[in-house]
Amino acid sequence: MQIPEATVLQLLFSEKEWEYRRQRAVKKHRPQSRMEQRPGQYERIIMRIALRIALAASAALLTLGVAQAQEKTLKIGTEGAYPPFNNLTSDGQLVGFDIDIAKALCDQMKVKCTFVAQDWDGIIPALQAGKFDAIVASMSITPERAEKVDFTHKYYNTPPAIVAPKDSDIKGVTKEDLAGKTIGVQAATTHFNYSSKIYTDSTVKPYPTAQEYQLDLANGRLDAANDDIVVLQQWLDSPDGACCKLIGAIKPVVEIHGPGAGIAVRKGETDLVNQFNAAIDAIRANGKYKEINDKYFKFDVYGGDS
Repeated sequence: MQIPEATVLQLLFSEKEWEYRRQRAVKKHRPQSRMEQRPGQYERIIMRIALRIALAASAALLTLGVAQAQEKTLKIGTEGAYPPFNNLTSDGQLVGFDIDIAKALCDQMKVKCTFVAQDWDGIIPALQAGKFDAIVASMSITPERAEKVDFTHKYYNTPPAIVAPKDSDIKGVTKEDLAGKTIGVQAATTHFNYSSKIYTDSTVKPYPTAQEYQLDLANGRLDAANDDIVVLQQWLDSPDGACCKLIGAIKPVVEIHGPGAGIAVRKGETDLVNQFNAAIDAIRANGKYKEINDKYFKFDVYGGDS
């Protein structure tokens, strides 16, 4: 498309500046008397210069826009108190399976990731308030939560379990096995919901973090605890969990536990959900997921193809 000379000149120069440049062009070409007899010659000279300036400026702006797009940053919220999935180290670093998966997903999506540690009971309100863009914190996909946030499909699914002191007389994980017992569970989790619904003959005691119920169980203030089997087994394998033993795994109830852990984003952010889903599928296919999985676990925590 041809750009009118007057339009280019009006955009690039004020009236006074235009007149100044025109006069300079006249003086510069004064010896070539024939040019003075060609109307618009000087305007065309300056227009060519102006167009070169405009093209250079457009290229610079385009380069800047591409660079800014490449530097897009996603803020990821996580708890930092749920090892081996997410944990805050003594020097303030967030580590764990959730963290490594989130980094791999961001690399796949070609965006920069930063992480924000957030207490579990306030993590969804913080997402809704814009403190971060997504939650990668072993959050189970449930209908209740799906009323407040949008979820990706799962990125792992492991069963819950029961642990108890080594000298406990608890034999199994049924309602009858735990009747009369006090069970520690992290509050606002699917494990708490399950315990409250199923273990109605027991006292279900909520805790802000897994680490707090673990401490009470080790110190004899609880009879048992309910949580993800991976979290419990890692604790049992540590010096802090030497007090206790695994009683058994609980068969998940989809209506309570959901299909697995997913990434939560604000309601209506469908494009971001789709980007995460595509990235999850990609790292499952290209081997990156297995690399991270094998760093933490001896089995595939994805839990099947569903």
